[in-house]
Amino acid sequence: MHNPKQVTDITIAIVAASGYAADPDAVARATTQLESRGCRVKNFYDAERKHLRFGGTDALRLQQLHAAAADPEVDVVMALRGGYGLSRLLPALDCEQLAASGKLFVGHSDFTALHMALLAQGGAVSFAGPMICDDFSRADPSALTLDSFWKCITQPECAIDLVAPDNPVLDVSGILWGGNLTMLTHLVGTPYLPRIEDGILFIEDVNEHPYRIERMLLQLSYAGLLRQQAIVLGDFSAYRLYDYDNGYDFDNMVTYLRSTLGIPILTGLPFGHIRDKVTLAVGSQARLQSDGRATRLTMSGYPMLANIT
Repeated sequence: MHNPKQVTDITIAIVAASGYAADPDAVARATTQLESRGCRVKNFYDAERKHLRFGGTDALRLQQLHAAAADPEVDVVMALRGGYGLSRLLPALDCEQLAASGKLFVGHSDFTALHMALLAQGGAVSFAGPMICDDFSRADPSALTLDSFWKCITQPECAIDLVAPDNPVLDVSGILWGGNLTMLTHLVGTPYLPRIEDGILFIEDVNEHPYRIERMLLQLSYAGLLRQQAIVLGDFSAYRLYDYDNGYDFDNMVTYLRSTLGIPILTGLPFGHIRDKVTLAVGSQARLQSDGRATRLTMSGYPMLANIT
């Protein structure tokens, strides 16, 4: 039986920066899960004030982020869920205040916009990782997801093994950045996307056909954003192939990009819209090593909380 380590003296704030919780009981279940780990939970999300498809009006969601960042009791600010909505807040976000707060901002999917804005405008490391819905609210939380999260935010170095036997041989280092590919592409040409060269770019997406993934990566390349040491592919799922594709599938797309972009492209990163996902320190120093059989991504130089017992 899995026996998780306890987390003490950590306060986690729940913010609805994007969508609302479709399951009205999700926050209560997640709170119980976090409290069972020894955490305190401060919920800045009010389900009664959801607005359209969002977790509140733009003003209310912005207020949640700023209030959580300003709260001296809060250590971690965690996204309720993804969806859409953070883009609306970017012009009004005080990224310098958020970066200077010392909070660990955690989430993925639409939360990628905040990760990138913090890195571009505040120079702050944040964490691409689990969210309240449904990583902590599910009845059977993933041990891999939770263990990776606690390890990443409480240890000065974290290593992740990729599951892909055909990755190119390499040993490179650089700033780790990226997230949801649609969001990254959405931010091209804005002040909210950092221009990182010689870094290690990780990407994931869901419901995107391989040709759309190719198209978005080509856009990043044409915009001069792919001068990187390597690109690491996470999970790309829930798309549908058609007869018209005539053999053009995900593997075919990766082969084409490997031959076209002139950048090492690695697969097998357990991250994305999946149950079992690792936590990645966005903006950290990273080393990517592969001998063609085993691949490891090691992160260091990021803020952490040192109170695991």
